[in-house]
Amino acid sequence: MAAADISYGELKALIDKAEGLLLVDVRSKEEVDRGHIQGSIHIPLDQVESSMSLDASAFQEKFGVPKPLLDSPDLVFHCQLGRRGAVATEKARGLGFQKARNYTGGYKEWSEKEGK
Repeated sequence: MAAADISYGELKALIDKAEGLLLVDVRSKEEVDRGHIQGSIHIPLDQVESSMSLDASAFQEKFGVPKPLLDSPDLVFHCQLGRRGAVATEKARGLGFQKARNYTGGYKEWSEKEGK
């Protein structure tokens, strides 16, 4: 796994302990409507750069959660299988979110392990 990747076990531990975790689902609305990881927010992949570029108050207003700080270690992207999440993570890192990570197992692995 690359330094920007996070495993199922690591994500599960983060969800259990991290108050500041921001889990971003970059799948399509249709995919999210079929199921999502509890607590995640939905930002389609093609909107990641514009959404993560919003100022803090606009981000909070649009998504209902605080915008993560640029050095937040608790910013995690995911998709269905890991590929789009990796693209979103690179986009976020390009905007200065240097500790952004990708949950490589994606919703497919999450739903299998969580029995959803």
